[in-house]
Amino acid sequence: MIAFLIRRIGQAIIVVVGVSLIVFLITHMLPGSPARAILGIQATPQAVRKFNAANGYDKPVFVQFFVYWKHLLEGNFGFSYKEDLPVRTLIANRAPKTLLLVGLGFFFAFLVGIPIGLWQAVHRNRFDDHLLTSLSFVGYSMPVFWIGMLLIWLLAVANHVFPAGSPSAASATVGQVLQHPLGLVLPVATLTFVEAPGVVRFMRSAAIENLSEDYVRTATAKGAPRPRIVLVHVLRNSLLPVITLIGLTLPLVLSGSIVVEKVFNYPGMGLLMWTAAQTRDYPTLLGGAVVIGVATVVGSLLADVLYAIVDPRVRFSR
Repeated sequence: MIAFLIRRIGQAIIVVVGVSLIVFLITHMLPGSPARAILGIQATPQAVRKFNAANGYDKPVFVQFFVYWKHLLEGNFGFSYKEDLPVRTLIANRAPKTLLLVGLGFFFAFLVGIPIGLWQAVHRNRFDDHLLTSLSFVGYSMPVFWIGMLLIWLLAVANHVFPAGSPSAASATVGQVLQHPLGLVLPVATLTFVEAPGVVRFMRSAAIENLSEDYVRTATAKGAPRPRIVLVHVLRNSLLPVITLIGLTLPLVLSGSIVVEKVFNYPGMGLLMWTAAQTRDYPTLLGGAVVIGVATVVGSLLADVLYAIVDPRVRFSR
C-alpha cells in the first residue's frame, strides 16, 4: 500500500507539472499580452518594455516557466495585477467556496443517484427503469450552462422561488456564503443534475451484476428477506465502481463549476479563473490551474484509497 501511494504521488506531481506547463504555453499563445491588458492599448512601447522587464515577460517562455515553478515551490503564486492582491490570497479566499459548491454537488448527486440506480437494477426492464434511463440520457446530453439557465428561468424568473445569482460578494467567506443558503440552491442543483446521471448508470450496472452473483442466490435460498439482501449485501458490493467514479468525474465537475460559477455569479475559484482568462491575468490563471490540477489528482488518489478500504480483497503491490 505504501509503495502504491509513493508511486501515485510521483505520478500526481508529473501530472500537475504537465498541466501547468500546458496552461502556461497556451496563455502565452493567446493574442495580446499582460502589459497591454494592464497598461491599456494606449501604452507606449517604452512602458510595455519596462513592464515586461520588471515582471520577467521579456525572457524565453521556458525560462519564465522554471522561474514560476521556483517561486511556486517557495509558496509564491505571483501577484494579480487586476485584483491588486497576491494570487495566494485570492486562492485562499475563493478555493473554500468552490470546495463547498463542488462538495455539495457531489453529496446530493450520490444521495440521489445511488438509490435510483439501485431501484432500476431491482426493477430492470420495467417501465420505471426505462423512464429513469431516458431521463439519465437527457441529463447526459444537456450542457452545464443550459441546465443552469433553465433552472434560473424556471425557479427564479418565472417563479420567484430562489435568487438567480449568489448574493455574496467576491471577498465573502464561506460563513458569509452560508448565511444566504437560498443562493446556493440553484448552483448546487445544476452540479447535481450534471453528476447524478453518471452515478445512476454506474450504480445500476454494478447492482445488476451483483444481483446475479452466487451469494445472492444463496441468501435467497436460505430465506433472507429480499430488502435485506439488496440493502445490506448488494448495495455494499455495488458501491465499489461508484467510488472510482469520484476520481474519474472530479475534473469534469471542477470544469463544470467554472461555468456554473459564471452563470450564477458565484464568488469561487471558477469565477476567478474566468475573469483572469478574460483580463489576461496570467499569474491568477496559472495559480488556479495548479490548484485544480492538485485537487484532481488528490481526488483520484482518494478514490483508489477508498476502494481499498471498502473492498478488503484489494491489495496494491509493487
